[in-house]
Amino acid sequence: MKKRFVIFAAIFFVFAVNALAQGAEPLKLVQTFKLPGAVKGHFDHFEVDLDGNRLFATPEDYKAALVFDLKTGNLIHTISGIGRPHAVLFRKDINRIYVTDGDAGDVKIFDGTTYALLSSVKLLEDSDSIGYDPATKYLYVDNGGGDVHQTYSMLSIVDTTAGKKVTDIKIDGDTLEAMALEKSSSKIYVNNKAKGQVDVVDREKQQLIASWPVTLGKSNVAMGFDEANHRLFVACRNGQLVVMDTQTGKELSSLPITQGVDDLVYDSASKRIYAAGDGSVDVYEQTDPNNYKLLAKIPTGPLGRTARLVPELNRYFVAVPQHGTDNAAVLVFEVH
Repeated sequence: MKKRFVIFAAIFFVFAVNALAQGAEPLKLVQTFKLPGAVKGHFDHFEVDLDGNRLFATPEDYKAALVFDLKTGNLIHTISGIGRPHAVLFRKDINRIYVTDGDAGDVKIFDGTTYALLSSVKLLEDSDSIGYDPATKYLYVDNGGGDVHQTYSMLSIVDTTAGKKVTDIKIDGDTLEAMALEKSSSKIYVNNKAKGQVDVVDREKQQLIASWPVTLGKSNVAMGFDEANHRLFVACRNGQLVVMDTQTGKELSSLPITQGVDDLVYDSASKRIYAAGDGSVDVYEQTDPNNYKLLAKIPTGPLGRTARLVPELNRYFVAVPQHGTDNAAVLVFEVH
């Protein structure tokens, strides 16, 4: 009898530990937005309109931006006429939608209610990633480079209120990627993938002021920022997340992540980092500015590396492109 009790207790302990581990996972799949079969190819960026309950997505080869109902997951509108959509910004105060078009080389501006094209701001081809300064209402757009046969790129400044380009900041290197704006200063950090470095631009001086080599990872594309602790997180496609000190420009450490990363975000409230790579999301917890603990590696789907954290909704969205007989989808995870 005693032996049976010991065996039962051991089995119960195993199940209890497993249940606790499962319950402790930081992300739980709660909903899936199904997309039409015609939506193929990679996705690039998401944008959210909280008051309007809308999620904007950009399937690059679909020549349109998609608008979903955040609650139901229904596709409510298709914003067509975009050659190669990349990034989206929604300005609630003036009800405008801004989409970078890599083919046309511009920023297209749409009415936030009717989705009618209002105007466009001409840049160079491969207009792609953006950074937005809510204080000045300026949009920073990387464009040009290899697609226009140049060895340098442009970080263009667009006045979103006037709908006009302010200026171009020339940066050596034919591929720029994600960027992060510092609120307490006029600095903006830009991933210079071509040069394997982070370039620091002064928004007031409108010029490059420093370049920091990224040596602990290769192909730096995504970026997160913990401004309070002066930590910049640079995600590299070879499977490394590099932690940098923005006060010194030095690399502090690197963390293993899934290869093929495309999106990264640091959530200051939970002190978590979410890195979306090819097929899974790596979730790290910041125990202190110099130490990080892997909480989980959450499976998503093939090439599911476009993501968006929405803390206000306690949700994390991941776009999974069409693969095999499965249509493209947006996976909705609840954040625990």
